[in-house]
Amino acid sequence: RLRGEVHALVQLGIMIEAQEGLTWERWEAIIAAADRLGFTWLRRSDHLFSTIATGERDSLELWPSLTMVPVRSERLRFGQMVSPITWRHPVELARNAAALDRLSGGRFDLGVGAGWNEVEHRAFGIPFPPIRERFDRLDEAIQVIQRLHTGERVSFDGRYYRLEDAVCRPTPTRPGGPRLVIGGKGRRSLRIIATYADEWNVTSMTPQDYEALRAEFERACADAQRDPNAVERTIMLAHLVGRDEAELRERARRMQQIIPSLQEVPVEELPDRLRQRNWLVGTPDEVVERIKSWEAVGIQGILLQTLDQEDIPALELIASEIMPRVGAAAQ
Repeated sequence: RLRGEVHALVQLGIMIEAQEGLTWERWEAIIAAADRLGFTWLRRSDHLFSTIATGERDSLELWPSLTMVPVRSERLRFGQMVSPITWRHPVELARNAAALDRLSGGRFDLGVGAGWNEVEHRAFGIPFPPIRERFDRLDEAIQVIQRLHTGERVSFDGRYYRLEDAVCRPTPTRPGGPRLVIGGKGRRSLRIIATYADEWNVTSMTPQDYEALRAEFERACADAQRDPNAVERTIMLAHLVGRDEAELRERARRMQQIIPSLQEVPVEELPDRLRQRNWLVGTPDEVVERIKSWEAVGIQGILLQTLDQEDIPALELIASEIMPRVGAAAQ
């Protein structure tokens, strides 16, 4: 696919919270399943430790784990959602992105963000500037990355980043560099997305809220003199899917072990509680209807936040019973 091209059908991908116990064995199994089942994307988070549990959990480091995807799959689009600019310097991002883009033949999507988890920053001694500075840094960092991806000598004299005759080689496969994924819904986020992004991602909200937000995004695109249709629009949604009520409850019990805060909710009430949090919950018929409501407001892709990393049968159910009814499987 070319830079700026958009889908006509909703595509489905898998999003893994790598800080929640991801191991090499689990990651290999997830890559194989995503590839075999026809999902469009495989993406992972970029955190330093668990964000939903107090106990210690395994987490694979970003770049080695992403490198495994194009080695194991010849078709998956892949990347991170998203790397905080607070602990990923733009030179690091630019060089790794170019390398992964070359290795995969142009299938790498670079996700960047301003950073949000203050606890994580404090634990590792990483400065956590005020929000305005974080967004200023993000704007500068994107400029640095995009200039480095030209392959030309770059001198940059910003407030936070400075380069003098810097060169990044080899250049990415695609002109302009890998597709840039940015998430957010605030006014400053939308301005940056409208200016730079190839894909705009949002998280948990209702289709009605998204429709109002889309109008704000289109105004930001007009201000940036950008065609909003040149930006792919995706949403990340957690899921709990079962063929029937019994299977749904069994997956709900497993989810309580993964997310400790859910243990206080009676298991029979959990599906409704998760629906209220805008998860995709229910039988395949129910989930298909929910996905169609997202398609109706302009969503082109859904990243399925897969919190049970060992539940490959849930992915198989989605691929066989849901994917054919909402969009063509990726080729």
